[in-house]
Amino acid sequence: MNYIRILSRRLRSKNSVHSTNIFDCMKFNFSFVAAIVFASSIHVFAQAGSSEDFLAWSLKEAETIGKATRKSANSNASAPAIRVMSTDRATFYQIRATLFTPEALRASARFHQINNRLTNDQIRTLVAEAEVSGDLVAMIEIDPAEGSGVVPLDWRVFLERDGYVIGSEGAVPGIKSPELRRSPIFQGVFKRDYEYDVFWVRFPLLNEKKKPVFDESASSMILTVGIYKSEARVSWPITPALRARIRGLAN
Repeated sequence: MNYIRILSRRLRSKNSVHSTNIFDCMKFNFSFVAAIVFASSIHVFAQAGSSEDFLAWSLKEAETIGKATRKSANSNASAPAIRVMSTDRATFYQIRATLFTPEALRASARFHQINNRLTNDQIRTLVAEAEVSGDLVAMIEIDPAEGSGVVPLDWRVFLERDGYVIGSEGAVPGIKSPELRRSPIFQGVFKRDYEYDVFWVRFPLLNEKKKPVFDESASSMILTVGIYKSEARVSWPITPALRARIRGLAN
């Protein structure tokens, strides 16, 4: 199966349109649409009032809210990609990331509940277990679309606050957590795309002094994925529910 998958990727790379960056940007510019969907999903969640009102969401509502935090990365690589066939690395990557904010986490839980006929008590337990660590989880999908079809083991990921400058506080290294693969809540509401390798990463929301990494002055979170010398970034606003969670952890 791995051989077939790698061969398929190499065939795709042969016929693909070459890009100047190592990271693939989406062919369709849907950032405006995504912003509308995200804003409407937050409105639905904010109207819920009770933390358990998600148990009454319809499947469509759960899907809409769960899809709102999935984004594709844009590259900020300054150097053009070197497009060669290599036996030890891919030369072209596509990146997707889903941030499990309190809204997205509950949307995924409700989606799983409806599709698997779980009881309310069962889904409450799953949500509690997912949030017990106090960390924020991201599901990162990487497609090494050209070349060897291999994601290097030393790829890196950080969650940064808006306005972050290297050397200052405000960046959290991701903790790669493959055990989260077993949690149904952290699968999201999307059908699995087997062109992508999937990774789960945890980000502590408090620093070693038990202070919020994303304090009241932060308005957004930026996820940075680095492979070799290139990096790609996506960002999300800090929602009221996420800010409330950060406050709760700090108190």
